[in-house]
Amino acid sequence: MAKHGKNVVEARALVDREHEYTPAEAVRLMKEAKRAKFDESVEVHIRTGLNVRHADEQLRGTIALPHGLGKDVKVAVFARGDKAKEAEAAGADIVGAEDLAERVQEGFTDFDVAIATPDMMPVVGRLGRILGPQGKMPNPKVGTVTMDVGKAVEESKAGKVEYRTDRTAIVHLTVGKTSFPDEHLLANYQALVEELIRAKPSAAKGKYLRTIVMSSTMGPGIKVDPTRTKDLTTEAEVAVPA
Repeated sequence: MAKHGKNVVEARALVDREHEYTPAEAVRLMKEAKRAKFDESVEVHIRTGLNVRHADEQLRGTIALPHGLGKDVKVAVFARGDKAKEAEAAGADIVGAEDLAERVQEGFTDFDVAIATPDMMPVVGRLGRILGPQGKMPNPKVGTVTMDVGKAVEESKAGKVEYRTDRTAIVHLTVGKTSFPDEHLLANYQALVEELIRAKPSAAKGKYLRTIVMSSTMGPGIKVDPTRTKDLTTEAEVAVPA
């Protein structure tokens, strides 16, 4: 049986794995348990009560986090002519048409978001087996298949991200970096939870948000009370120890 290193053992010892912390407590504990020397991402994993085998209980959408993700978002755009120029002017990192599709087929996926104009979808559609599993396939439901490519690029660059349930009905999303102030992480976290509540499928039955776990990239998972969804930045100020 593999032994964990000293840092991992020390970090895990700080967390009561059975206790549900308030969001403010979870953020402070996550930072206290941080052991990596780099600026880790802060991840949130939300297990829902949805039955994702039913089409009317699947959850997918986009959200613009109020304080972004703390990283440069690399955007690829599939477009031709004037729309390609519009994408470039808006700050797209990679712009192309059939040539870009060929690069992706050859294994190029060094971008975070893919956007396409509707007329490019017959070409882009063939990339589904590559981009789909990575969550990068353009989709009109989340605004990444659009004629307004300039706006789509700007929103993606500003931190607009896609969320969706996986096969086990869990939503995985990054809400910032460990270097973010507590208030910024809590504001991003609150925005995510409120968005999921807003987007709750009408066919959903039973308890909707079942468990929430927060962690840094290399840190231990910390259970968060899923009922605490309001006034979280105020809660952080009140909860700061004297």
